[in-house]
Amino acid sequence: MRQRWRFCFGVVLIWLLATVLDRLWWVHQGGVPAWDQADYLNSALDHGRALGLLPGGSWQGWTSLLDLSPKIPPLASLVNGSVMSFSGDDPAQAAWSLSLWHGLLLVAVAGWGRRLQGDGLALLACLLVALAPALLELRTDYVLEMPLAAVVTLGLWRLDVWLDPQHGGRWGQAWVATLAALAAVLVKQSALLVLIPAGCWAACLALHRRGTWLRQALLLPLLGAALIGPWLRHNWITSLGGTNRAVFESAAREGDPGWRSPEGWLWYPRLLPEQLGSVLLIVGLSGLLIWWWQRRQQPLAFDWSWRWLLLNLFAAWILTTLSPNKGDRYIAPLLPMLLLLLSRGWWQWGLWLQRWRPSWSTPALAVGLLACIPAGWQLQWQRLVSRPRGPVEDLVLAAGGGVPGQPPRTLIVVPSTSDLNQHNISFYGRRDGGQTVGRQLGGHPGDVLPVLHRAEWVVLAEGHQGSVRRSARRMDRAVRSSGIFQQLQQFPRPKGGSYSLWRRRDDHPPADGFESRFPALAAGLAQGPVGLDPVFSAVAVEHMLDGHFLYRKPVQRQAQERLQADPDDSQARWTLALLAVLANRPGEAANAFADLDEHLPDTPWPSAYRIVVLLASAQPWSAASVAEVAQQRHNNQLIDALADLSAVLSGRLWRLPSAVQSIPAAVKAVEGELDQAQASS
Repeated sequence: MRQRWRFCFGVVLIWLLATVLDRLWWVHQGGVPAWDQADYLNSALDHGRALGLLPGGSWQGWTSLLDLSPKIPPLASLVNGSVMSFSGDDPAQAAWSLSLWHGLLLVAVAGWGRRLQGDGLALLACLLVALAPALLELRTDYVLEMPLAAVVTLGLWRLDVWLDPQHGGRWGQAWVATLAALAAVLVKQSALLVLIPAGCWAACLALHRRGTWLRQALLLPLLGAALIGPWLRHNWITSLGGTNRAVFESAAREGDPGWRSPEGWLWYPRLLPEQLGSVLLIVGLSGLLIWWWQRRQQPLAFDWSWRWLLLNLFAAWILTTLSPNKGDRYIAPLLPMLLLLLSRGWWQWGLWLQRWRPSWSTPALAVGLLACIPAGWQLQWQRLVSRPRGPVEDLVLAAGGGVPGQPPRTLIVVPSTSDLNQHNISFYGRRDGGQTVGRQLGGHPGDVLPVLHRAEWVVLAEGHQGSVRRSARRMDRAVRSSGIFQQLQQFPRPKGGSYSLWRRRDDHPPADGFESRFPALAAGLAQGPVGLDPVFSAVAVEHMLDGHFLYRKPVQRQAQERLQADPDDSQARWTLALLAVLANRPGEAANAFADLDEHLPDTPWPSAYRIVVLLASAQPWSAASVAEVAQQRHNNQLIDALADLSAVLSGRLWRLPSAVQSIPAAVKAVEGELDQAQASS
């Protein structure tokens, strides 16, 4: 018992020392969150407000909570937003959540290390995790890789415990392992790159062992449906779309090497000296070579935990390398496993010194660990000096943001730099209950006129514009030369140039609101696919101009009043249907389209839209029923294709040959209609 308490004290001491160093870094850093960091801070702020824990928000129900995580699962943001309610919403205060995730990572590494080699190796592995430059950086960088690494490592450790052929197979172990694995997926979908091999191995072992093992294995799909199912059902389209953009489109845009090239397979190994430090890596790898040589001299079978670690590390490395998008952060979930393996190499050097020079063992270990410090120190120092503090906070305050009680405002942001962009403007604008958000426009030539007609506040840059298209310069010139906006204040930038805040002049009031245009746009849905692009193009721009979607309530109220006055008003029904689609309420949208189908029996489009939203809400059986009725009423290729698609998705695989023919035919027909409409316009 005393030894266990000593071990626990050692792990806590490592965490405390690491946390003190992290807090010192936050005290001395002066930068502001960049794009990704501000985006994740905004997500945490949103979830904290939705839970009613932070100023400016309140509990609005589960559906509203699920709206906040359309692309990435919500667990990390829920935890981080809850931490904000205690620590504060300044970036340095919000970063206390990273220290908590780091503590969880150390617990998982310590527990796994004890199973591998005992207390000594476990504490050594925790020290290496605390010293590794890549993980040191992630402890002070507000992104999801530290939570992801922590929960993935926890899940693999607990699966190791449950699957142990001698001491595993208990229901408590199965519950903890399953919840930990699902928690990893609820932090970020990329956890699957690490957990899929482990899950496949676990499933094979459970099938082979049968009995209780097999019953326990059923926990994963059952709990997965209960915990992940609601979020996935609510957001599966945006999640797939976001994954496609983040993985495939981003890889193509950045020119990342593919799996067929040697560069692709060497992408992550070449990063290891920088991510782990040369001393840590060389000592660990050389010790592993000694260990391997000694095992060749005296062959011994690897015990269960070492086989589990090695197989999962290798398989996860392969899957991560096969992923098209490459980045130094994406290998983070594998680093704790790699450090556990390298700690065995360090341990082997200790055993060798114990045998040949016992008195050198402890001093040599201390010297080796001290030699690991400069790599992380140098990295953190470079990050300190490369993070000058931009004027984003002052600019937001000048626009009335970050102040409770101010009306909702949207700042149109033309530049996009690491120290000023739409994401960190939104974060600082909503701190302390503020209601100011930033939205970026200017990337398309068609953005200019809507901004001149409707925008109230605009942020411009003098000097480097950042990662924006050349068309942003056209927006910049238009705002400056229009005479519509007045420059209120200029804010110097730390590396030269400035940012400027512009506001619409009183003698140039904005054009009529989107509320007046919305009903006519919504009625355009009655044209079928030809009417979709004008609707959603206009909505996309409006959602930039009005980041709070203030138009929705008055539009909905007006449509309901028109229906009360005239129950046959089809335009009002299209309005309510489109509002439900834009609010991601497929159930309400399906009811609205069913209502339209009843009042407009001669047009196929209400039925087609109803089928689509039912599929979007993961109701293929209901979609198939609607499609069968619609097929009898309408001779329409798109309806036929949707009927085949919904039938296949609902389990009628014998409709697959028909779907293979009908879906391409429908796509071709729709493309023809769109080309014809474009030619006539």
